Amino acid sequence: MPQQQLWSMELTELAADLRTGAVTSLALTELMIARIERYDAGFHSFITFTPDVARDDAAKADAEIAAGQWRGPLHGIPMAVKDVFYTTDIKTGLGSSIYDAWKAPYESTATARLRAAGAVMLGKLTATEGVYAEHHPSVIEPINPFGAAHWTGNSSSGSGVAVTSGFSYATLGTDTGGSIRLPSSCCGIVGIKPTWGRVSRHGVFPLAESLDHVGPMARSAKDAAALLGIIAGADPADPTASQMPVPDYLGEIDKGVAGVTIGIDRAFIAAKATAEVAASIEAVVAVMEGLGARFVDVHFPETRPILIGWAVQCAVEAAIAHRDTFPARRSEYGPRLTALLDRGHRYGAMELGDAQKDRREFNGAVAQMFEGVDLFLVPGLPVAGPSLAHMASLGEDPDAILAIGPFTAPFDVCGYPTITAPCGASENGIPIGFQFVGRPFSEALLCRAAHAYQGVTSWHRRRPDLV
Repeated sequence: MPQQQLWSMELTELAADLRTGAVTSLALTELMIARIERYDAGFHSFITFTPDVARDDAAKADAEIAAGQWRGPLHGIPMAVKDVFYTTDIKTGLGSSIYDAWKAPYESTATARLRAAGAVMLGKLTATEGVYAEHHPSVIEPINPFGAAHWTGNSSSGSGVAVTSGFSYATLGTDTGGSIRLPSSCCGIVGIKPTWGRVSRHGVFPLAESLDHVGPMARSAKDAAALLGIIAGADPADPTASQMPVPDYLGEIDKGVAGVTIGIDRAFIAAKATAEVAASIEAVVAVMEGLGARFVDVHFPETRPILIGWAVQCAVEAAIAHRDTFPARRSEYGPRLTALLDRGHRYGAMELGDAQKDRREFNGAVAQMFEGVDLFLVPGLPVAGPSLAHMASLGEDPDAILAIGPFTAPFDVCGYPTITAPCGASENGIPIGFQFVGRPFSEALLCRAAHAYQGVTSWHRRRPDLV
């Protein structure tokens, strides 16, 4: 098979060829290494690149597969992870200069499960400082390969760039206010923010413990489902990880959406999104109706109180996460994270109590909305391919920051699962994404719905032209 096809393929398309020996893990790994070395100096998706580790992993995978010890769809697949997952053999920098000489004391559960499944580790992908809103001054910000003047999405910025550019077949990201879904939307890939607790957070540096989620980012819903099936599940090292059994996401993915009821709040979308984004959502409606889904109008609860509360809880919990180094090492922090941590130290019990009260009420209202629907459809972003200038104009005010996340942060607050997938392109060629949201632990249905959409559309196969 020509190499120009191999780099752009989905990992689930390659799995059968790896299993039979029609293609080798080492060949795929050398292809990724060559692309990273050729192109990534212009895109900065990798913060730590480990070709020697990858070659060793690939050689081991090839030997195991040849011996009939195939482990599943990730066996021999080259990939990288966001630079907040602890790994004992690859530097974990956490997006900060503070951890330049730090070594992770143990492996994260998520990366340990990837490795047990036979994945090949290419290194770590660039993340914002403290997985918040801005990269540390010492870190070069990744560039969107669909348009250098446009945002990549935070905080899994390098992850979105690497997957769409053909530097990594998939990755793992984290999401506190949208950090899996925003880069997935901006870079034209698929991201799953699972139900809170569906995936262990052991060995993942936190932004805000009660809001943080770990999930896959990949080129298709099927690929993302394959990753989720490997990393999901109970973990003795993380008592917040759910004990619920993990479904066979891949086994259920072809069941379609006939008879599935999807809610939509057009007034909510119109109030928050541009006409261009709203039009792309209506195109998704048409496709899904053609596949047998039924749409009903619903009312999504008011988001402003819980977005303000999100900012309070995020700041307080981030201050807790950084208390060993902040404010003791304040001068080593970047300005955006410093401002967040300062707010976290200033907020009092009354503000935190109000945020928690609003969160409980919002969660109850979302549950009521879902009584009549299986899924809920919203955009990934309110703007199609926001420019870097637009993002810079938002400033540091918490309300202004959250102007970019009205369709993402609410689902971190309630912990409901979502899948993000591409559904169009802006007039500048930047991908536009949508989200299906489901009830808690309905990831199998989310994967089914997105896979059904991708079975009759081709937006997820669009790749940037690299020069």
